[in-house]
Amino acid sequence: MILLDDVTLTYPDGDARVTAVDHVTLEGRPGLVTGITGPSGSGKSSLLAVAATLIRPDSGRVLVAGTDATRLSASEATALRRDRIGIVFQQPQLLPALTAREQLRVMAELGGSGRRERRAVVRSRVDELLEAVGLGSVADRRPAQLSGGQRQRVAIARALVHEPRVLLVDEPTSALDTARGAEIMTLLSRLTRERETSTLLVTHDLVHRATLDETIEVVDGRAALLTSRTR
Repeated sequence: MILLDDVTLTYPDGDARVTAVDHVTLEGRPGLVTGITGPSGSGKSSLLAVAATLIRPDSGRVLVAGTDATRLSASEATALRRDRIGIVFQQPQLLPALTAREQLRVMAELGGSGRRERRAVVRSRVDELLEAVGLGSVADRRPAQLSGGQRQRVAIARALVHEPRVLLVDEPTSALDTARGAEIMTLLSRLTRERETSTLLVTHDLVHRATLDETIEVVDGRAALLTSRTR
């Protein structure tokens, strides 16, 4: 579960400050995809960065699997992000020289001392994850040999390597045509249910709204519930 509780974030703007996130309370629940939409500059990306513990808010709490990330040191927040949060960026950001399988195996090597046993377990899950996103047959191909949709699937599988409780996804369909975008949204919905992740997904494309369990609209930093199939 992830809970943003009365979160406010401001940025400096000359002698003043601009409010990017304005007293937002938002909950992502296990097995559900919560879509975050709104116009450009509305605060969607800032909200996702706060949820990812990449930015500390001015006020409010960010609870990730019961841990208040706003009370953690920088190193503790990094460990929480590594172990509990999976992030899928707008661009897949794959390493050109590595195959799809190797992209995931690299993630298994991340971590501090005393994690050898866990890394071995994670490596053993790589092929299972690639099969889960429909890439078992192209696991040995490099990014240049994959389509845009396939590269995004690799990025999704990579984000799930450490079995995160929270999955944060930024504009996953922005570089895809409608058909490929629909496939990615359906995949994210299925994986969220199967793996019981709490998924927050930023999107400007509401043509895929049917795959979202809830839709939150952000305007001028404030959030409001648009649609919900769970309440």
